[in-house]
Formats: sequence, structure tokens, C-alpha cells
Amino acid sequence: MNQLSDRINSLATSATLAMAAKARELRAEGKDIIGLSLGEPDFNTPDFIKNAAIEAINQNYNSYTPVDGYVELKEAIIKKFKRDNNLNYTLPQIVVSTGAKQSLANIAAVMLNPGDEVILPCPYWVSYSDIVKLSDGVPVEVQTSIDNDFKMTAEQLEAAITPKTKMIWYSSPCNPSGSVYSKAELRALADVLKKYPNIYIVSDEIYEHINFKGGHFSMAEFEDMFDRTITVNGVSKAFAMTGWRIGYIGAPDWIARACNKMQGQITSGANCIAQRAVITALEADPSSIKYMVDEFKERRSLILNLLSEIEGFKTNEPEGAFYVFPNISSYFGKTIKGKTINNASDFSLFLLEEALVATVTGEAFGNKDCIRISYAASQNDIKEAIKRIKTALS
Repeated sequence: MNQLSDRINSLATSATLAMAAKARELRAEGKDIIGLSLGEPDFNTPDFIKNAAIEAINQNYNSYTPVDGYVELKEAIIKKFKRDNNLNYTLPQIVVSTGAKQSLANIAAVMLNPGDEVILPCPYWVSYSDIVKLSDGVPVEVQTSIDNDFKMTAEQLEAAITPKTKMIWYSSPCNPSGSVYSKAELRALADVLKKYPNIYIVSDEIYEHINFKGGHFSMAEFEDMFDRTITVNGVSKAFAMTGWRIGYIGAPDWIARACNKMQGQITSGANCIAQRAVITALEADPSSIKYMVDEFKERRSLILNLLSEIEGFKTNEPEGAFYVFPNISSYFGKTIKGKTINNASDFSLFLLEEALVATVTGEAFGNKDCIRISYAASQNDIKEAIKRIKTALS
């Protein structure tokens, strides 16, 4: 008899983590799986950051941290926001959390009441929808297309708004599509939101520095949106610090205070050593991580060229992050090697079992026609993986 709560029974398992677990199982069976499913840089954390952590250990940082983060880290975040985003936050407006995922969970918990709608331009990061549902909110998916670089238009936003709309959540650069909203595109969305002063915006900027077009723009830079925007960021992607688990928000102080209160009852403050290391990371000039961004850009060219040789893969050119999100719907209804492909999940599973390449179904991101392929892997792995996919599909 299932004694678990309805809440957990209705919660989906993270598709990216599920695929990574499946790939690990197959590796344990001796299969040579190439993992292109996880959004995790394959670089080591830069030495200057690791040395700061070692120094913090030697200085005996081992006590509970303030719930919303060390003051010195919050000051570094404030300087980073000013330097990189032209945003002016104060100490009470910053909350440091155990990863940007906790930042998002805090926001949902303190902002949403049962039935409140949250607009999610599709594709969206895999956990947005379930984080919203956990707080009794209602995800409202707005479908975009590859022809528009997977970006929501002002007209689509306007059409999705109802009297129940409380928030809009989006990422730029986007996980999973790599799309980057320009200043003009964000202004068009802001012009719609101007008419609805009770709608709040979550701008997830975790991939901010992995941007190949240059010129990242934040929604909060618009004066008329600043008091309604919660800017979410962290160090996992740009600094190759996924396991260090530090994320943060800049927000109106009443929202930040609420997130601080929520976090105080759930986890308290984030890890002391990781926080000290992140001070050093954020104080460094972004040019210190340019070598990683340059390598991702090379890999993007490589994977797009290789995928263009496979019939039935329709791709756009992502402007940021480290994913491609090809439309593979031309395979739906076909039977390959005795397996019928009905949807993106079937296709992704086929690639895992037949090509031994782990990807993620687009259905997890709100798009049923695509799959996500991460190129946060070596160029050799990318070449071998795409070769295997091509062979399996031929």
C-alpha cells in the first residue's frame, strides 16, 4: 500500500537525472555509453577558485553560515551584478542558496498560491514545471518553434496572460535550446508586462557567460521592470562548479526577505567552504573563464556540422549555453531496427540502446518534437557520439 503523499506521487522525476542514472546502469553492465545528457561542464574548477577553498579550510571556516549568505559573498554578488549586468542591488536584496535550483524553489514557495499561473515559454528548463506544481501553481506552456529560435514573442505572451497569471519564468541563454533573448526582444515582452503590474518575472541567467554572440541583457535592466524581476544566477556552469552548489538571487527586498525566511526553515545557509571559494570566483574578471567559452564555441560548430550530415535532424544555431535542441519529428512513425519511434522519448531511448549515446527527450522540456544534446563533452566524444547516431539511424 502506497503511504506516500499525493505531492510526491504526482511529482515527475527529473528527466536529465533519470537519463544520467540509466546511462550509469548501462556502463555498470560494461556498455560503452557516451553521455551527452547532463548539463555539466567537463572542465575542472579553475585552480584559483580551488585554492581559495583550501585557504578557507585552513582558516577554519566550519561554522553555520548566515541563512542568506556571508556578507562578503553578498558584496561580491552586488559588485558582479553592477559590473556584468548594470544592476544595482543592496545587501538585503541578495540571497545565497544551495544552487540556483534551490533559489527557484524558494521563489515558487514564497510567491505562489494555489491556482496561480506561471507562464513558461517552451522549451523550458526541465524542473521549472514541477517546481511550480510543488507550490500549487499552474504551469502555462507557451510553445515556440525552431524557426523563431525557440523564443516567445510579445504576441504569444499577451495571449497567454489571464487574470490568474502571477509570474513568467524563462532562461536566457536558454537551457535546453541555447537561445538568447536580445535587448529588443526583452523590451517587447516588457511592453506587454507593463500593462499587467501584478505579474512578476523570474530571469534565470545561470548561462550568462556562456554566450557566443556577446552582449548579455537582463530584464531587470529596464527601469520599469526592476522592481518586478527576480534575477537568478549561480556559479555551476560558467565556473565549472556544479558540485559546489551555490546559486543566488537579486530581488525586491520583500521577496528576498521571504526567501531568506523560507530557506531558514529548510536548509539554513549554504556550505561555508563553497561560499568562500565563490567570493574569489565572482571577484575575478570574466575573462578568466574565456578559455572554456571559446572551447564550447568550437564544439558548437563541430556538433552542428556533424548533425547537418544526418538526414531528419533540423537544427538552429544556438547563441549560448552548451546544448543543441534538434527537431527530430521526421522520424516519428518510423520503425528502425524493429523499434517504432512514436515520440521524442522513444527516439532518445533508441539512441541510448542502439547507439549507446545518452541524450534527453524534449518532452521533459515541454517540447515533444525535439531532443536535447549537450556538447559539454570532449570533441572526440562528440565526434564518436554523432558517428554512432548516424550509423544507428542509417
